[in-house]
Amino acid sequence: MTTLTWNDLPGHPTRWWGIPVLAAMRRDYLAVISAQRSLGDLPRQTILGERGVDVFDPELVREVMVDHADALIRWARGPEVFSQLMGQSVLVTEGPTWQRQRRMLMQAFTPRRVAGYAALMTDAAAAGLAGVQDGEVAMDTLFSHLTMDVISRTLFSTPIGADTAAAAHAVQVLSETALAEMFWPFTLPDWLPLPGKAAKRRASRLIHGLLGGHVNARRASGDGTPDLLGMLMALRDEATGEALSPQEVYDQCMVSFQAGHETSATALLWWSWLLAAHPEAQARARTEVDAVLAGRVPTADDSGAMPFLSATLKEAMRLYPPVAAIMTRRLTREITLGGVRLPARTLVRVTPWLLHRDPRWWPDAPLAFKPERFMPGAAHEIPRGAYIPFGLGPRVCLGQHFAVLEMTLIAALLLQRFELSPAGNEAPKPRMAVTLRPESGLTLRLTSRRAA
Repeated sequence: MTTLTWNDLPGHPTRWWGIPVLAAMRRDYLAVISAQRSLGDLPRQTILGERGVDVFDPELVREVMVDHADALIRWARGPEVFSQLMGQSVLVTEGPTWQRQRRMLMQAFTPRRVAGYAALMTDAAAAGLAGVQDGEVAMDTLFSHLTMDVISRTLFSTPIGADTAAAAHAVQVLSETALAEMFWPFTLPDWLPLPGKAAKRRASRLIHGLLGGHVNARRASGDGTPDLLGMLMALRDEATGEALSPQEVYDQCMVSFQAGHETSATALLWWSWLLAAHPEAQARARTEVDAVLAGRVPTADDSGAMPFLSATLKEAMRLYPPVAAIMTRRLTREITLGGVRLPARTLVRVTPWLLHRDPRWWPDAPLAFKPERFMPGAAHEIPRGAYIPFGLGPRVCLGQHFAVLEMTLIAALLLQRFELSPAGNEAPKPRMAVTLRPESGLTLRLTSRRAA
């Protein structure tokens, strides 16, 4: 059997070194990648002399992300951009540094450790929901507040307080800026008087000031509070006994704060829209919540006892994965993928948005909201690699257990208290920054169940 090469793969013709493609990606990244999908499961693309392939088949996704994981490193431009926001955290490091950080941080995010954060999560959610009035509610503001308060209490044992709105806005500014910079070969200095630079500087100062105040106060006091910050400071490498450096502790706090609230808030945002738009699914999920909780506050043990609620969250992340794209890796050596020989330095792109909506893997109305896909005894088995909201392989999201528990508890508390309905007739339009959010925010009508 003849082995194909990268040159044998189908690809759209490019002109002007692919610069028009880069410009199109900045405008609508998912549309560009969707056009690639029309060429097959392994199409090629050349941009600024870089050879790349998109992988649209779940088996090939697993093959490259799992079987060939040792041949992959992060696409350099991504870590360059994110390191400006989050330092040399586990999100951007490579090689032995990443292995050491990942090995140490896994101790803080085991399912057992995460279960210990459940009371902090429900305290934050109950406090935030107590202030919600019946009527039209800006759900993006609500979920940003809830998840940011959760991460603040988990990291620092302190409610987020009045900083929520400003901090949430700052995170969005940094997210939008990061995506825009991703499609340029380098980042211009932030001190230049260019559009967006002043906003980026203000956002960065606010976030660093907020987190730096907490971290510096903890170091000065020597307080041994057993929250996530205290755990990060106490972590020791099981192999060497070495601790995280002060800068590493700070950088891990930064990535936990920014990524830890943003992805969960985004997933809950789409979930709330889908339940508002599908009242039968909402009623079924609420009935389950009422039966399991009987009006009490949920605990970590309850999360596994509400399978339909969990299925609605999974289906929401299928249709609207918070990280919809930008899973890009570079090959450090030649590999053979699906019978095609790919040379070292080839860029490999995986796009959950398209995997999650492909009718081959989701044959029963792939664009419809059907939580039953994730229930026991579902009509169709989900192929491995077709559903990857938290990534795949060794770099799978470190905080996935935290996120799943947080979302389940917040969703249960919301359904206990309110009925959700659309505030308008139009479905929100997705817009991708680092996460996939409704372009113009999301407003829903909430009605207290006590007043219903």
